[in-house]
Amino acid sequence: MESIHVNDLQKIVDLIEGKKDKWIQVSNQIWDYAELRFDEVGSAELICQTLESEGFTVEKGLADMPTAFVGSFGSGSPVVALLGEYDALSGLSQKGGVSSAEQIVSGGNGHGCGHNLLGTGSLAAAVALKDLMKAEGIQGTVRYYGCPAEEGGSGKTYMVRAGIFEDVDFALTWHPWSYNSIFTGSSLANYQVSFKFKGKSSHAAASPHLGRSALDGVELMNVGVNYLREHIIQEARVHYSVINTGGTSPNVVQADAEVLYLIRAPKTPQVQEIFKRVCDIAKGAALMTGTEVEMIFDKACSNLVPNTTLEEKMFEVINEVGLPKYTEEELQFAKRLQATLSQEDIDNEISNMPKEVANQLKTEAMANVIHPYSKDLANTLLSGSTDVGDVSWVTPTTQLQSACWVLGTPAHTWQVVSIGKTSIAHKGMLLAGKVLAGTALEVMKNPEILEKSKQELKERLGDDVYHCPIPEDVKPGSNEK
Repeated sequence: MESIHVNDLQKIVDLIEGKKDKWIQVSNQIWDYAELRFDEVGSAELICQTLESEGFTVEKGLADMPTAFVGSFGSGSPVVALLGEYDALSGLSQKGGVSSAEQIVSGGNGHGCGHNLLGTGSLAAAVALKDLMKAEGIQGTVRYYGCPAEEGGSGKTYMVRAGIFEDVDFALTWHPWSYNSIFTGSSLANYQVSFKFKGKSSHAAASPHLGRSALDGVELMNVGVNYLREHIIQEARVHYSVINTGGTSPNVVQADAEVLYLIRAPKTPQVQEIFKRVCDIAKGAALMTGTEVEMIFDKACSNLVPNTTLEEKMFEVINEVGLPKYTEEELQFAKRLQATLSQEDIDNEISNMPKEVANQLKTEAMANVIHPYSKDLANTLLSGSTDVGDVSWVTPTTQLQSACWVLGTPAHTWQVVSIGKTSIAHKGMLLAGKVLAGTALEVMKNPEILEKSKQELKERLGDDVYHCPIPEDVKPGSNEK
């Protein structure tokens, strides 16, 4: 492995620091927008305008998604894709920079996974890399991929299906987290599918025998799937949410009801097998209740294919860049926010860390170390899912996790939303931008690293060929139309 180009890396650091006020402003604006999947209109437009002002050519409305876009600078190979997300979560409205749960809008949206930071950190990396390429005449193409709907929409999967990554040589991204590490291992593939039951309404007291309850169909389906859980592989996960109970009047037999299922397993064929069994259960529930059931495929994503070649280089870069320093005021806020977490939350995270890291961090509120990296970590099976997985099947891909939250913070919580608009989170975001741009530059300047990463991807896939897990006739947001 070639040694780090320290002078170039310092230039990247300086470029990002020189525009840090801009990146903080963009991140905070996206935090304010807090837009849900496929509806990130303001967030996407803000990033597009920023890219255009920085000399990028922007192509919008890709893969049947109005908020999907690509900003490009340069020409020829290598082509690096920096992936950005900017969607929020429902029900997580929260004031920023406070250590208590305080909604801004009751039941409103909030950036409970830090995608305001994610999208902006990758943007900062793309612009810094562009600036250095332009100043030094570095050959290649840098692209910012605006990827909508990571939360329950699999925007990247649709973009891969549309061929938008076909000429990409390698891809980099990151995710806000509560510690600093190279993200490695394989994630779970998944299907997300809606089951809509249709029955017949009637007076629940005067003529219940004339009604056919769609809600009964949903409930019986859920019971059946609960029994199925004992008979699927241990690594699989099946989740559901009843999103329509048929109204609020108990004296009406519910004619309509709907349940949304998320089915996960290590490989897409395993997900497909479990999905077929879930469909059979739904049909059985409809038969038992005299109702009809319609299955609407919503989205899916593939498992993540790790790339240790890129991971090793990214690990070198983050160690060279170093971690940010926190002020006493920031650390005091972090302690107050951490105090709102349960000890179980904190212990759960610490217990899953390498022993030497756990010993250093067990009394800390903010992670101040970098997790050690080993190639063996690539064999880890993660319990979550990400549409980055689909990108990783078609081009070498790796990710960073940067500390933007206090230790012990679960994702998708109000604490993530609150800290997402603070200087603590901004420091983690800027670190990520520096590491992404620095890693991209290292690979662009060392063709042997790129070739090795491509060969590794071929070897990991073996005889497997990428097949998009979303059927061709399914369009983004189908379940919402």
